[in-house]
Amino acid sequence: MQNLYSVIIIGGGPAGLSTALHLQQIAPHLTSSILILEKARYPRPKLCAGALVIDAEVLLARLGLDVSEVPHVDADKIHFDFEGRGLNFRMRKRHALRVIRRDEFDNWLAKKAESRGIEIKEEVAVKNIIPYKDDVTVETNQAALRAQVVVGADGSNGIIRRCIFPNAPVYTARLLEVITPTQPSPNFSEIGGGQGRGWVAYFDFFPVPTNIAGYVWDFPTQVKGQPMRCWGIYDTNILANANRPQLKEPLAQEMARLGFNLDNYELKGHPIRWFSPENHMSVPRVLLVGDAAGADPLLGEGISIALGYGAFAAREIDEAFRQGDFSFSGYKRRVVRSALGRALFVRWAIAQLVYPLKWKWFQAFVWRHMKPVLLFIANVFVLNWGKRI
Repeated sequence: MQNLYSVIIIGGGPAGLSTALHLQQIAPHLTSSILILEKARYPRPKLCAGALVIDAEVLLARLGLDVSEVPHVDADKIHFDFEGRGLNFRMRKRHALRVIRRDEFDNWLAKKAESRGIEIKEEVAVKNIIPYKDDVTVETNQAALRAQVVVGADGSNGIIRRCIFPNAPVYTARLLEVITPTQPSPNFSEIGGGQGRGWVAYFDFFPVPTNIAGYVWDFPTQVKGQPMRCWGIYDTNILANANRPQLKEPLAQEMARLGFNLDNYELKGHPIRWFSPENHMSVPRVLLVGDAAGADPLLGEGISIALGYGAFAAREIDEAFRQGDFSFSGYKRRVVRSALGRALFVRWAIAQLVYPLKWKWFQAFVWRHMKPVLLFIANVFVLNWGKRI
């Protein structure tokens, strides 16, 4: 008979690692019986713009972790624009965004977990899970394992959600991303960029009137210590029933405006499963975290959300062991009522309201003239939930 683990976490990204690290912190007696299964080997490539908002840093600091150890670039300002004009945001006495590369960040977080006694098995692909009354069987490409609790942290395309909710609706955004050097040519400063733009994160919502419910982004980043830029386009698919251009078209348009030819660079894409109040999150002995449960639908922001799910799930699991009740029947309700859930709900509501209003004049007005309103919503409802979780 296979060894019985207390908790098997499927997926070694921020959501899974956060769950394990928070469990180790609040229920240290479970540490030796926690197992993380990661299908790849660290450091593995992961398509992600890599922006850490303040909530991510707050949650990591509570774990005693200093994310400045990870190679990063700090953006001092964030621009929310429509057709190149818009609003400037700064954070008082700190950077607005810290931008990391996910291969480096996830590897760093995994090493921190291992240093605290958490077991991680790499290159283990999960094929199926079967929940029973007293445990869960996890079938992998190597062996069958058993656990009292399984955490599905295997992302938007994860197998765990498909195993336990095969017929549930899926709300998925589409995304493209490309990495370029900071400057395309010696005359870069003449076409609106300049050295200063390397430290500003840009969101431009000009694609919304063309039925792309999202934005084009341009972040400063680094690759192996070399300054680079991360570009991309995000579409929630809220307007999926309308005729839409291919995602590549508006991204190429914005890059060309700043002197870059998209055809010269490698373009990659991936889906993001976003939060909806309709999302299912658990069955007895199995719960979902991170993108498997639902990321931010408004901007597609996922890292802080994943870390937050991990903190919340760890408390749920600890309570389950204390009470001997592994039904997780109230998990979704408590997530939605938490500071994390309220932030996700507000972002979902804003996306449902703002993106379908496609008039150019409306989008221009929102992103150019509503700074006080946007600041209030951001500070009260969207950000700073990490301090309250």
